[in-house]
Amino acid sequence: MSSTFLYGANVQANGIRQHYLRYGGEASSTRQPLVLIPGITSPAVTWGFVAERLGRHFDTYVLDVRGRGLSSSGPELAYDTDTCADDVSAFIAALGLEHVILAGHSMGARFALRALSRGARNIDKLVLIDPPVSGPGRREYPSKLPWYVDSIRDCTRGADLETMRGYCPSWSEDQLRLRAEWLHTCYEPAIVQAFEEFHSVDIHQDLPGVTVPALLICAGKGGVIQDQDRAEIRDLLPSIRITTAERAGHMIPWDDYEGFFDAFEDFLGTEL
Repeated sequence: MSSTFLYGANVQANGIRQHYLRYGGEASSTRQPLVLIPGITSPAVTWGFVAERLGRHFDTYVLDVRGRGLSSSGPELAYDTDTCADDVSAFIAALGLEHVILAGHSMGARFALRALSRGARNIDKLVLIDPPVSGPGRREYPSKLPWYVDSIRDCTRGADLETMRGYCPSWSEDQLRLRAEWLHTCYEPAIVQAFEEFHSVDIHQDLPGVTVPALLICAGKGGVIQDQDRAEIRDLLPSIRITTAERAGHMIPWDDYEGFFDAFEDFLGTEL
């Protein structure tokens, strides 16, 4: 961990244990808070290399979404989009955060957007990083469910780097090692439900109600958000800024670290 890493901790919010990692160094308490919600099979620790850099400028919190990492998990919990969105709102309220920059990647972007539409308070800016735009009657999400399920099962049994490389061939050894270490913490039914709701829950309905400045970051090579999707999103939320990390696939900072931060442009008020 870099000098910006402060600690990992738990908070009781929305009736569950929510685990998070905090970055920002000694000056964190004087900086604007940024809450980051990772994607479908990304425990908070796997976003540490991104949070370290964000922590140079913001009081940065990375969440373990329920059913992942060290947050509450198991068959007794609900994993639907609305419940997970309410987790985000409850987390912000439980820590008493104000003037929050709320950012989410992929599934996490859908949860962040839904949290805002369901009344999340104290949000100043919204960052949506390559969210699935699939939904009822829409184009399918390009990834397939077995890719997630099979990799989780492999890691539950104990996967080596070569096994992980078969799923993520372009990743570095450090990235593969971290995924192999933590992927087993992803509760399979939670992942299955999230994936299914990529296709059964339409987040486009949430866009017109966004009243804070919003940024959409698209992956140039991901195939998740295409030109027609950009046009529809802009029609629904004319004020949204849309940028593209041209050289990256869906896992943008893994594919093009500098390009990911460049895609923020000046939206956050500082050069990352």
